[in-house]
Amino acid sequence: MEDGEVVHVTATVIEHAQRPRNYGKPLLSNGHARITGECGDTMEMWVMVRDDVVERATFTTDGCAPSLACGSMATTLAEGKSLEDAASITQSDIIQALGGLPDEVGHCAALAAATLRAACENYAKAAAQRHEPPPSSAAGAQCSSCTDRSCSAQTRRPDESDEEFAQRQALQQRLCRIRHKIVVLSGKGGVGKSTVAVNLAVGLAKNGNSVGLLDVDFHGPSVPTMLGLEGEKPYAQNGELLPVSRDGLKVLSLGFFLESADDAVIWRGPMKMGVIRQLLKDAAWGDLDFLIIDSPPGTGDEPLSVFQLLGTVDGAVIVTTPQRVAEIDVRKSVTFCRKLGAPILGIVENMGSFACPHCGTITSILQEGAGQRIAKDMQIPFLGSIPIDPRVAELADSGIPIIEAHDSASASIMQHIVDEIGRRLST
Repeated sequence: MEDGEVVHVTATVIEHAQRPRNYGKPLLSNGHARITGECGDTMEMWVMVRDDVVERATFTTDGCAPSLACGSMATTLAEGKSLEDAASITQSDIIQALGGLPDEVGHCAALAAATLRAACENYAKAAAQRHEPPPSSAAGAQCSSCTDRSCSAQTRRPDESDEEFAQRQALQQRLCRIRHKIVVLSGKGGVGKSTVAVNLAVGLAKNGNSVGLLDVDFHGPSVPTMLGLEGEKPYAQNGELLPVSRDGLKVLSLGFFLESADDAVIWRGPMKMGVIRQLLKDAAWGDLDFLIIDSPPGTGDEPLSVFQLLGTVDGAVIVTTPQRVAEIDVRKSVTFCRKLGAPILGIVENMGSFACPHCGTITSILQEGAGQRIAKDMQIPFLGSIPIDPRVAELADSGIPIIEAHDSASASIMQHIVDEIGRRLST
């Protein structure tokens, strides 16, 4: 560029540079690429391909404003196109869509086109290597052929757009293949709720059921550690997310998607709602006898989102500890379920006594009875009291649920709770 020459930048370039579309790493994708261009800028792109169509494309870059504009436009152009057409988007296509670019930053459009093409090729290569048929859920019931006209997904709501209605039907088609949906929750943190959820899921699977476990405790996802699945990664296939399998138990947790165990999830309510919907709607759960949802403590966004998205649940299992401070908060969980019309399968008291790791004798060392008091006062079933057992923590840290320790008193109590829940649902 000569001294004094004026470079005209279009309004479209400015808009995409200042407010880039599709920016950020997505939770789910099945194609990915990362390229560093000649200028030193690095661009990363992810695509979600379903039925050979790029349903979603996102990007990040450490480059300048033109890199942001080009990445934004490239992903915008790709969405809704066939995989072949998206991979064929060129540098010229991006520049033309932006209304032009100064020659000295034309390489940014070349980088965006190359990264998009590589992400599409990454998906195609992975799909070819797997040679796997679409998951069984692809053959599930369709709303258009369903005979249950009482289902809410049959009728479009007055305030719904076409896309919202389609999304709700897609979610319902998943949920229709799950016989029983159980939410494990507590108004108090640190009561062992995840321990109960994990052992409940494993115990039901041991009894011969097909079981899924969904961990929506976004700020403290401990399920991967408790099941020995740290480092495992779900992958997407044919637009579906395949849960991680542990001896037939299907597991999904946000912990699988974090790059580091030290990463903090800093999300507001709408973002959480969207991710929970995606984990329910896009996951290939298939036909399940039970889906267990491990909810974070409290009665806020996450548990409310779970109940709203599920529509109906077969029951809630509420966990408490003996302390009065826990009892006060846990009573709120009972009220929460009742206001939402969710049946309560029962309450579990955790850490109510002490199980000797040597002789197995169970001794009362703390004030007991909070679970039974809540059950009596609020007229809900009392499922059992799990003692403090050092082996519970030791085995959980090793990825082994206590219910798999056949010589443990705690395992026997947990199995009794599992059997009681199964009995209540069967009747």
